[in-house]
Amino acid sequence: MSAGPLEGITVIELGGFIAGPFAGQLLGDYGARVIKIEPPAGDPMRHWGVQHEGQSLWWPGIARNKESVVLDLKNDADRALARTLFTKADVVLENFAPGRLAAWGLDYASVAPDNPALIMAHVSGFGQDGPRAADRGFGSVAEAMGGLRALMGFPDLPPVRAGISLGDALAAMFAVIGTLAALQERARTGRGQEVDVALYESVFALTESLMSDFEIGGVTRARSGSTLPGVAPSNVYTARDGVEVLIAANADTVYRRLCQAMGRDDLITDERFATHQARGVNAEELDALISAWATQLDGEQLEKLLDDYEIPRGRIYTPGDIADDAQYAARQMITRLAAPGFPAPVPMPSVVPKFTATPGTIR
Repeated sequence: MSAGPLEGITVIELGGFIAGPFAGQLLGDYGARVIKIEPPAGDPMRHWGVQHEGQSLWWPGIARNKESVVLDLKNDADRALARTLFTKADVVLENFAPGRLAAWGLDYASVAPDNPALIMAHVSGFGQDGPRAADRGFGSVAEAMGGLRALMGFPDLPPVRAGISLGDALAAMFAVIGTLAALQERARTGRGQEVDVALYESVFALTESLMSDFEIGGVTRARSGSTLPGVAPSNVYTARDGVEVLIAANADTVYRRLCQAMGRDDLITDERFATHQARGVNAEELDALISAWATQLDGEQLEKLLDDYEIPRGRIYTPGDIADDAQYAARQMITRLAAPGFPAPVPMPSVVPKFTATPGTIR
């Protein structure tokens, strides 16, 4: 059985923490052989997050599908070993501060003459050039400078963060996308290249029409709580038993079906809500009406009624909800991996996306 669509590709991963290692995890999920170079003290991720008997519960997931080699890159002999690995690899993935590899003689310009097909993917806070290239950057800083934090939270409170390392994850995904694109180019030309991923740019790339709204529309988008301005109804509503359900019914056809589910056909033609634009202007009033209706039903009743009328909805899930969900189970979206030092298999997300011919694997 194939290990995945990247079977036969060898990746050397250097660096620690989240963005680089998560990119390496994804490439490994897709079948690449990932050889991770760790310093003598090990990757800091071995000790991050929730611990079980001194071991990180995060580590088995982000380290899956990888082989580990310990090299002290401050040592001449170990740098020579790393260079040997580089010259035989398809991809080098690194998230050191810009200039670090050059100081060790392991940068692309130094290695590529011996391996012109090499692809070297860099992940850093601010990219490989520019006035802040040498500055340290974390995902949280990227979320701030990329424009995301200004949009997260309620307008009368300070910005909030997502409960995950979102900036790092976005940079990792762009590193994978860039690497795959470079592999495709190499298949045509035989030449490798460098892929330069900046954390703040990875966040900024997801800000939709933020800049055109500002420069052309004269609108500075800001924090708007649990809704998007002008998009209604699309919010979280609490059922009678406290179950929180996100209902997304902002499209005209879906909104009409929601009104029918509510037994409020009069709201379909109500001039306050009859068009997408009108619903955006009167979103708070509309939300109040939907909330009052939702609180008359238990969560399961509310969900069934929404399903009956084909209205997109989703309960606000906890990990327990995810573990019990039939859709997750049907798609085998939770993998439980036996890992050294743990008394039971460690649960983690399975490979995304799914491939029909060469499915990714957790090996």
